Amino acid sequence: MATRERNSAGTGADPEGYRRRGGSRAATVIGIIFALIGLVVAAGGGWLVALGGSWYYLLAGIGLLLSGLLLAARRTAGAWLYLVVFVGTLIWAVWEAGLSFWPQVPRLGGPIVLAIVVLLLLPSLLSPRAGRMARALSYGGAAALVLVLVAGGVAMFYPHGVVLAPAGERPDYSAGAGGAAAEPAGDWQHYGRTPGGSRHVPFTEITPENVQELEVAWTFRTGQPTEAGAEDQNTPLQIGDTLYICTPFNKVFALDAETGEERWSFDPEATSPVWQRCRGVSYFEPAAVDAPAGAPGQPAAPEPAQQPAEQPAESPVEQPGQAEVAETCSRRIVMTTIDARLIELDAETGVPCESFGEGGTVDLTVGMGEILPGYYFQTSAPTVARGLVVVGGWVYDGRSVDEPSGAVRAFDAGTGELVWAWDPGNPEITRLPPEGESYTRNTPNVWSTPSFDDELGLVYLPTGNATPDYWGAHRHPEGEKHAAAVVALEIETGRHVWTFQTVYHDLWDYDVPSQPLLYDIADGSGGTVPALVQLTKRGQIFLLDRRTGEPLAEVEERPVPQGAMEGDWTSPTQPYSVGMPTIGAEPLSGARMWGTTLLDQLWCRIEFRKMDYRGEFTPPTIVKGLQYPGNYGGMNWGSGAIDPANGILYVNDIRMPQWYRFLPREIADQPGSADIHVGLHPQRGTPYGITKDNFFSPLGVPCQEPPYGTLSAVDLDERALVWQVPISTIEDTGPFGFQTGARIPIGMPTMGGPMSTASGLVFFAGTQDYYLRAFDARTGEELWKGRLPVGAQATPMSYVSPESGRQFIVISAGGARQTPDRGDYVIAYALPAGR
Repeated sequence: MATRERNSAGTGADPEGYRRRGGSRAATVIGIIFALIGLVVAAGGGWLVALGGSWYYLLAGIGLLLSGLLLAARRTAGAWLYLVVFVGTLIWAVWEAGLSFWPQVPRLGGPIVLAIVVLLLLPSLLSPRAGRMARALSYGGAAALVLVLVAGGVAMFYPHGVVLAPAGERPDYSAGAGGAAAEPAGDWQHYGRTPGGSRHVPFTEITPENVQELEVAWTFRTGQPTEAGAEDQNTPLQIGDTLYICTPFNKVFALDAETGEERWSFDPEATSPVWQRCRGVSYFEPAAVDAPAGAPGQPAAPEPAQQPAEQPAESPVEQPGQAEVAETCSRRIVMTTIDARLIELDAETGVPCESFGEGGTVDLTVGMGEILPGYYFQTSAPTVARGLVVVGGWVYDGRSVDEPSGAVRAFDAGTGELVWAWDPGNPEITRLPPEGESYTRNTPNVWSTPSFDDELGLVYLPTGNATPDYWGAHRHPEGEKHAAAVVALEIETGRHVWTFQTVYHDLWDYDVPSQPLLYDIADGSGGTVPALVQLTKRGQIFLLDRRTGEPLAEVEERPVPQGAMEGDWTSPTQPYSVGMPTIGAEPLSGARMWGTTLLDQLWCRIEFRKMDYRGEFTPPTIVKGLQYPGNYGGMNWGSGAIDPANGILYVNDIRMPQWYRFLPREIADQPGSADIHVGLHPQRGTPYGITKDNFFSPLGVPCQEPPYGTLSAVDLDERALVWQVPISTIEDTGPFGFQTGARIPIGMPTMGGPMSTASGLVFFAGTQDYYLRAFDARTGEELWKGRLPVGAQATPMSYVSPESGRQFIVISAGGARQTPDRGDYVIAYALPAGR
């Protein structure tokens, strides 16, 4: 009998024995893998504990290491120990992050996979005496966890973190509009359609019911694809039957609004060694200066032009825009360039207007003093109002304390003559600076687009701060009063009326980037108050009386972290708009760190604990510090859209923290690479340079939990969030820059801005995947998306063609910032002709 048993085993007739031996080999390999993972997690967990962080990773790592060693020794206890660790992981994950989906992905994804492996391995480790029930439970448990993984994978393709107000608290788009009464139909004549930047159209042909039928009506290609440093952020103008667009290199095209066919083009041959932008051109029609007054934010008749108080009597200025106009320039396109020129073109032919400046051009460097190549130019559309062209300028952030002025100037739209100047550092300069001098250097600038209220006669400037952004001891006291602010000036004289600061002594590059939005808000007594909505990089939304700058929604002064480097200082408090919703600015914590796996989440938690982070306004020092919101935003230059009939603000945001650290002069003065937002900024003339970058995991993923970008609706009358949804998938981007092809709506950082319609739609395209999207304005539900050949950063616009009466939606697509594909497309969508 014994001989037969040995022979049976030797010939493989004992399958149970063979299975155990195979399982032993698998257990050894799996045990070694578990032990290595456990060693890494335990080591990182110990580091995290030493930094004052969570104990979970250390304990779980030790458990995983011991489990691996036991499995490698073919001990069943190794499997049981891991299952204990797994159950503890489930409890910890729910305790720390609740039941939210995305925070649980790195916490549970990997441990579930390891648990499946252990459950499949367990039967081979059980003794022959173990019953079928034990094996069935192991395999059943593994199958259940596989189903959990599959369900989680499917869940990734649905949006999470959606906020939706109860049905009774959402806007009602009954009868398709109300918006038509609140905002008259007409051309898209300004960068934000109206002088007040509404980005709202009172058209109702395209509706939530038929938006799925949208198709490409025409495509135009400029022949100037974007490249490194050059980004297409253009919103076209529509005047009658013509569209006007510009490329990042300032080439202007006039297109047939019905067909997209080119009518003319003009190339100023502009160059800049830094970066290239053209967010839009503007329009001036001399005859329209005398148009009758309309609603706030619409063209209106001016009062007689007043001579600035400081203007010498012997040099009278005639009413702006009323100079004799040649027949060839009866309607004009107004543009600025990336080499600091102001140009006017005949809107019919594209030929420069000879009566304007010198042969159609005004040199914007006059009075600015020394300008190094690429240190001063215009990126945003100028504001045209009451026969004046109001122009600010962009300056090269972070270079030195001696950069061009942030002065804002107004030029006669007919002749190009300088009418007034507002110098933030010297209110005594109201036109050109004294001979041999310049406007005050290194003062807050206006690089975004101002808004204009014709009824009040005020222009509203969103200001930045004096460079460099992260050191402020050198700044002019007068200029500091107007930094990171909204500033109201009289349009006819440039005289200062009021200033509201969103940040005091800004050391974080919290420029006010968005065009101020003008809206008449209900006063609770049946009337309205002229309001201004200011979006900020901080995610704060300030609601102000645009007559006085006084808050209409409560603003609270809150203490903020102190401890600036010696020689500089920080404000003890900062303003918080507590009467309005805050978008995407919840404080970070170790628990909010994220990653695609448990390992890179652990890396992010370690890095987070190593940095100086005491909430918003952590002062920059020689210690690596963390800034959130980062200097991208919050909200940026895309601004928002306001539906005036329903009082709803639509706004997109960015959620991407950045780190920064001061460097001593001997290091900062060495040659280094930098773009505008990251890398080494020398800050010449200060004690320190600064290096900064995005806070990403080793896989190139933002270190905080998703979403990284959302679209939100805010009820301005109720001061409440109506809905919020993540926008964009990782289809065209991913870790290490690879395009994943996965349509997972995690919510990615956004650029550009939204556009709304009276029919109840919101259009948006500034995502990192290649789509123009339409959302239900009541709920935020995505109703349609059209695939673009490349990504877009621009804001969509809409118009009704005078020729066919069809409503078009137009987007300029040159490529999304974080993706490699670039293009030169202008694409129009419409419902099928003759439907």
